[in-house]
Amino acid sequence: MKTFVRSTLAQGLAVVALAAVAAQPVTAQELKIGYVNSERVLREAAPAQAAQKKLEAEFGKRQREMTEAEQRLKAAADKLEKDGPTLAAADRARRERELVEQDRDLQRKRREFQEDLNQRRNEELSAVVERANRAIKQIFDSEKYDLILQEVIFAGPRVDITDKVIRVLNAPAPAAPAAAPR
Repeated sequence: MKTFVRSTLAQGLAVVALAAVAAQPVTAQELKIGYVNSERVLREAAPAQAAQKKLEAEFGKRQREMTEAEQRLKAAADKLEKDGPTLAAADRARRERELVEQDRDLQRKRREFQEDLNQRRNEELSAVVERANRAIKQIFDSEKYDLILQEVIFAGPRVDITDKVIRVLNAPAPAAPAAAPR
């Protein structure tokens, strides 16, 4: 709810700011406004895709291990259900306790995995967002924009500069200058 209120407030402030800018007398030069679809940038830009692949490589093995552990637990539960009527009460109770313990351990590992994945995803995405913001600033300065928005309700294709931002992000990074010899 707080996010919705903040989002609505931010949108309201953006509309008020845009209305204030639009209310200014039009001079010989028109306003140059751009819009960037952040979600699309984070989905299509090469650095975002590289970050996703990096996360998949880093967490893929743990994900597979979790899936295998879930399958083993399910197979053990199915076996207990099948064998349950023929087992002695003590054996059945012991196996049920073992299953509950294994399930609890699996749930704990799943939570830890999800927390680790979320933390790393946030780290990777923040680096991509930082690069995207630098690209947007570069476009803003070089093409003399008056205003570039990221969160809007509607934007026409005439003001959408998302493709430009993606192209800047996909461009190879300039080589670092060589260190001067001593």
